[in-house]
Amino acid sequence: MSELLHFSEHTLQEVALVFMAIVYTLRLRWLLKFKAGKERQAATGNGTTPRKGILYSWGNVAMPWAMESTRTKRMIYAQFVIFHLGVVAAIGLSFVIPYAPGFLETTGVVPVLQLIIGAAFLVGVYRIIRRVGNKYMRAISTPDDYFSLFLLTIWFFFAFLSAPNNYAGGEWHLLTYFFLTAFFLIYVPFSKISHYLYYPITRYYLGKSMGHRGVYPIKHASEPKRG
Repeated sequence: MSELLHFSEHTLQEVALVFMAIVYTLRLRWLLKFKAGKERQAATGNGTTPRKGILYSWGNVAMPWAMESTRTKRMIYAQFVIFHLGVVAAIGLSFVIPYAPGFLETTGVVPVLQLIIGAAFLVGVYRIIRRVGNKYMRAISTPDDYFSLFLLTIWFFFAFLSAPNNYAGGEWHLLTYFFLTAFFLIYVPFSKISHYLYYPITRYYLGKSMGHRGVYPIKHASEPKRG
């Protein structure tokens, strides 16, 4: 291992992680200064409560049947799941390689990681084509959308190559993967990718409000039979 690769796997990642933690801490402190307004209507009596609403709202992302957009477009939801599993696998790999490389020698670990990350890469390619080729997607896309998606897809590609953690063909793939990872750690807090930071907070307030009003959890009425 060269000194540059050791630096990229350890010092660079650690500095980037500390930077991201500081930015997120400051942002969370700012967000938590805003108090949710009090409900002005009486709670409904259909059995739901703010607590049930909060739990339902938090779990909404894992309930594709709860929203029409995911209920009627299952492939879109499947892509969402694969893409985000790839993100988790690629992030986990950036910790495993420098701090627990022996784990990659366990039978089946590398193929499973490459399967998940490779599938996420293919989804990323499809999303690029869809975002560029669909006029409706282009209309709602920002430069950050394109930049983040392109870079994430490239990152998946190099994570896939880096999973075996070998230097047979040189260190270029590992260097690229770890430099991209460090860049993301610094860039993400200022990009749309940071939406996951807001998810627990926004869904908490939405679930609390909707639970109080008797909307969450949603109860779907059975559709009438057609004669």
